Amino acid sequence: MLEKDIVAKIRNYLKTVPNCFFWKEHGGQYGTAGIPDIIACIEGHFFGFEVKTDKGKPTALQTVTIRKILAAGGTAAVVRSVDEVRALIEGALQR
Repeated sequence: MLEKDIVAKIRNYLKTVPNCFFWKEHGGQYGTAGIPDIIACIEGHFFGFEVKTDKGKPTALQTVTIRKILAAGGTAAVVRSVDEVRALIEGALQR
């Protein structure tokens, strides 16, 4: 499965999550390097999802950004499926 297909499935899932605001971050010349692929706010909690395929690995900058989000109290991770996103959301919102 391609990364863009995983992103599409995650976006479709997030559309069903109550009180969820999200967007797909687009990289490139005008974006900020290292920002996770999907940014979401759910019930006041910040999420950053760096989407990768089974073989994909985050860059050093993506790893640093995830650590900064975690240090600031948000939830961020490399995800490879909707199930991983669902688990992160449920875990964060139960705290």
